[in-house]
Amino acid sequence: MYYNNSDVRLEEMPKPQIGPGEMLVRIRAGGICGSDVMEWYRLPKAPLVLGHEIAGEVAEVGEGVTRYKEGDRVSASHHVPCNTCYYCLSGHHTVCDTLRSTSFDPGGFGEFVRLPPINTERGVYLIPDEVTDEEATFTEPLACVLRGARMAGLKPGHSVLVMGSGIAGLLYINLARALGAGRIAATDISDYRLKAAEKFGAELAINAKEDAPALFRRFNNGRLADLVIVCTGALSANEQALQSVERGGTVLFFAPTDEGVTVPISINNLFFRNDITLTTSYAGSPADHETALALIRAGTVNVKDMITHRLGLEETARGFQLVAKADDSIKVIIEP
Repeated sequence: MYYNNSDVRLEEMPKPQIGPGEMLVRIRAGGICGSDVMEWYRLPKAPLVLGHEIAGEVAEVGEGVTRYKEGDRVSASHHVPCNTCYYCLSGHHTVCDTLRSTSFDPGGFGEFVRLPPINTERGVYLIPDEVTDEEATFTEPLACVLRGARMAGLKPGHSVLVMGSGIAGLLYINLARALGAGRIAATDISDYRLKAAEKFGAELAINAKEDAPALFRRFNNGRLADLVIVCTGALSANEQALQSVERGGTVLFFAPTDEGVTVPISINNLFFRNDITLTTSYAGSPADHETALALIRAGTVNVKDMITHRLGLEETARGFQLVAKADDSIKVIIEP
């Protein structure tokens, strides 16, 4: 039960009871997401059970559920789209009102979760035998990254600068390498994470306190980055991203900032004269989840080696501290 980043308690709750069209999943592994420790976002809703990067086993199926059976290993989406509204039909599933209102009961950091009918119908993915429960917890974060890469138009040969080398940044680095990107560089303030960035495919690791645009230009034959992906909410990183993108390039703002933060933008220099595209991406569609699981199964994206900590449910508070400090951890997995 989450109260704040420093107060995560082990509490007893009744096992959720399922109804027709629903499913009960016994959690085998759940990843702590960076969004789980964004207090400005979480505190107004606390106390609550978090956890949306899950893998588990079907414990019960409700009346009318025929696609899944007890014992099936599954990953699931906590947010699912309606697939019929204006936004879904125009390809923007993640701004669907239904997606924004759907969730698990109560959350993945527990022994069981109930999947409502719409989640059971549209947001469950069978885990292939070749994929472990731990690896399957990356289905949701990798789905988000896949959508972001698509929205940003990542193409083979693109030079890429990833700002922030936490789990999202590392997934982008690894995916960019797999998709045939050209020069790939990454920034962070943590030496630990900069080494991780190099391990997962960055040719150049830059301390964020340095002059990233100048260092990237020297690294990339005199040009700035075709694509800058901002995976940190730090204001300095967002400002530096606008200075690091090449003419005709794109900046993808993937991570939210603290509430109320604004970034000044020169319309003339960025848009009128240099044809820069600024875009964002949130969440992932069901198709992105399916693709993510396929990439994990194929080993195209190396998620296994991103796991640095495996903790029991009673150690979840420690896990939140590790993620909040963002120092010597990458992916923290809770295993009830």
